[in-house]
Amino acid sequence: MKLFTWKNALRAGIWGGATLAVLAVAGFIAAAVYVVRVTDDLPDYQQLAQYEPPIMSRVHAGDGLLIAEFAREQRVFVPIENIPPLVINAYLSAEDKNFYSHGGIDVLGMARGGIRSILTRLRNPDAPLQSGSTITQQVAKNFLFTSDQRLERKVREIVIARRMERAFTKDQILELYLNEIYLGNRAYGVAAAALNYFGKSLDELDLHEAAYLAALPKGPSNYHPERERAAAIGRRNWVLERMRANGFITREEMEAAQAMPLTTGERLSGSTYLAAEYFVEQVRREVYDMYGEDQLYDGGLSIRTTLDTTMQMAARRALRNGLEAYDRRHGYRGPLTRLESFDAWVEQLAEITPPADMDETWTLAVVLELADTHAEIGLLNGERGRIPLEELTWAREPSRNEDNFPVLGPRIETPSDALSRGDVVLVEPLRADLPETAEDLPPENAYGLRQYPAVNGGIIAIDPFTGRVLAMVGGYSFQQSQFNRATQARRQPGSAFKPFVYAAALLNGWTPASIILDAPFVASGDSEMRFYRPQNYSEEFYGPSPMRLGLELSRNVMTVRLAQDLGMGPIVAIGERFRIYDDLQPNLSMALGAGETTLIRLISAYAAIVNGGRYIEPTILDRVQDRSGDTIYVHDQRPCAGCVVEDWGPGVEEPELPPLGERVIDEVTAYQIVHMLEGAVQRGTGTQLRELGRPLAGKTGTTNDFRDAWFVGFGPDLIAATYVGFDTPLPLGSGEAGSRVAVPIIKEFLETALERYPAAPFRVPEGVRFVPINRQTGEPSVIGRPFTILEAFRPGTEPQRGQTAAEESLSFSSSALGRALEGQPGQPSPEGEGEEEEDDTLGGLY
Repeated sequence: MKLFTWKNALRAGIWGGATLAVLAVAGFIAAAVYVVRVTDDLPDYQQLAQYEPPIMSRVHAGDGLLIAEFAREQRVFVPIENIPPLVINAYLSAEDKNFYSHGGIDVLGMARGGIRSILTRLRNPDAPLQSGSTITQQVAKNFLFTSDQRLERKVREIVIARRMERAFTKDQILELYLNEIYLGNRAYGVAAAALNYFGKSLDELDLHEAAYLAALPKGPSNYHPERERAAAIGRRNWVLERMRANGFITREEMEAAQAMPLTTGERLSGSTYLAAEYFVEQVRREVYDMYGEDQLYDGGLSIRTTLDTTMQMAARRALRNGLEAYDRRHGYRGPLTRLESFDAWVEQLAEITPPADMDETWTLAVVLELADTHAEIGLLNGERGRIPLEELTWAREPSRNEDNFPVLGPRIETPSDALSRGDVVLVEPLRADLPETAEDLPPENAYGLRQYPAVNGGIIAIDPFTGRVLAMVGGYSFQQSQFNRATQARRQPGSAFKPFVYAAALLNGWTPASIILDAPFVASGDSEMRFYRPQNYSEEFYGPSPMRLGLELSRNVMTVRLAQDLGMGPIVAIGERFRIYDDLQPNLSMALGAGETTLIRLISAYAAIVNGGRYIEPTILDRVQDRSGDTIYVHDQRPCAGCVVEDWGPGVEEPELPPLGERVIDEVTAYQIVHMLEGAVQRGTGTQLRELGRPLAGKTGTTNDFRDAWFVGFGPDLIAATYVGFDTPLPLGSGEAGSRVAVPIIKEFLETALERYPAAPFRVPEGVRFVPINRQTGEPSVIGRPFTILEAFRPGTEPQRGQTAAEESLSFSSSALGRALEGQPGQPSPEGEGEEEEDDTLGGLY
């Protein structure tokens, strides 16, 4: 019997076709059931229409410079219409050239990816799958799914991609993709990547830079610009080839871009950003308290601060220089470490981690040889240098005596008195701070020995009329200590509090010419101190002296005697009214600044004197806007009806704004204090500021045993304050008073800060009468006579001719003298009583 016949073949074909059809239908049904099952719980893709990605908050200085960013994911959202075609074309060429023509999936691309995956898995079972995903699929994966490589996830991705294509325009999908994709270097989205890799906005990118960013989606770590430089350049060049093949660029443009080096940089680095670290941290704390963690790190806030970057850099430089200068006066604490052998000193030196936040001109070195006139050192770069003997004379061995005052060891006669072979030290080229045109330049291989100071401090500068903090540095190094000594350290201001004592007296009938007795003063003490005997810095007494003289030369005994006659009540009231203290104890020693306060509170109080008597809360924030650009906080909320002017020009008057702040003292009294503090700069404890050649005023402060040194210096429109002290209070050393330690810091800062301010006199309010007096005696005088100045009086309080200042203040000085001789009770003095320095060159004249 024949098995093969045309009839049998036809029958078999029919049954085979039917079987295949059934199997196909069954497969289709099974696939449909599978797709329905795995996509049953798909998230609502419509949520993408309301999607608001986490955006980093950005902090700008008052002059517009970006100084910080706060983010969990560093992202800057940019609408598609603002993304340059260059960037879009680079990503389309690299990721999905048919994006604008396919319906969400690329069947041929998926097939090619599947074949490549099979071949790859045959060679390496653990190799990743290659699926040929479109940009739409990548958006679906990034927003809605995990990145696990399973068939189920791929099916879900395809389904949601198809749905997205029906719900959104191509531009909307591309906008989501370019703003969400992770591109390494902490960057989410192309805008953040352009900033993080190249420090540029999208419209500033060059062709080769845009191509590199488009190379990153396949795996940012695989194309790291430093660790995987060859692979990164290769992938970038491949993107450029695809751009040329797709007609986006010419061959010449491609070849020119491929020849470019791959150069990236670190954002938010360098001296400007380093200088702002304490300020930025203060901003972070305040915004966190105002709006919470999510808004700060994900809300895309635009934070405009009060910082002036030029002043901030000047403040940091001045503080560090001042702390280093003090530190070098008190000896050398020894090397960082020591090398025991010198066979490979370059390699050994390179393995040593330098101290954090080291000055950019400093470097590590090892002492190789010691001669009579110099120490030979080896540097990190393998070169050699010398430290001359004259650069080592400061490096005496430090210690402290039984009273905890610093003392120095024997003088340095030879380099071996300070250094030993193998010492690893910090050095700075002696030419580092000298212009190339300077005369008598030291040799190029000459270095100076350096060390990190053990002492610390802070500095602040503010606008006295707005309270805007223009500069704030809370210590020598933020990287070493984040404790902000400008806002957090509670210290005794010493004689820096005296202007407020004298202000209380002016409010209670005294005048700048009132006579106060500078004579021995004794008051009863407490269980620890039987008698309270304040002393002047010179340990001398000068007899009856005008109030002005007491403030200019910071006479302690005069201030305490004034407080005794005035009573501590008005002094306590004014200290609290100016927000220097919250609860000042009514002890006589408090008149000398024995209470604790912070630098920012003290400078705010001085600002109220400078601006004419209004206390203004200091601020570091000008304005905060949300991610949509709406203002949610503004510091200056004064109404200004005339501020919106369409056509500025001749005849348009400047609008007048109501003054800021609460009045805490009248304008005349405030000016009288300012006028007397001008004398402190001209003839008293702040005379170093005279070299700046401007109308300036200021007040020093030195606490008991020289534990803290302060200075507040100001002009008509700018005020700056600093303090220096050990974090765990210790004596700074005999003679290390405010005029020696703190004044040079403010002077160096003001040299730079005042360049943009015109040299103008202090504003004189109405109700002030200037009368010539003898500043030594307080008596009326005539212009042209020795020691004559124009003193500021409230009309009717000036001394009259024929009546001496002593007679005018007779009742006051007589009662003061009586108490001085009889030892009337006073208040006990706590540890840390304020004591201030005089200008010894002038003290003997009075």
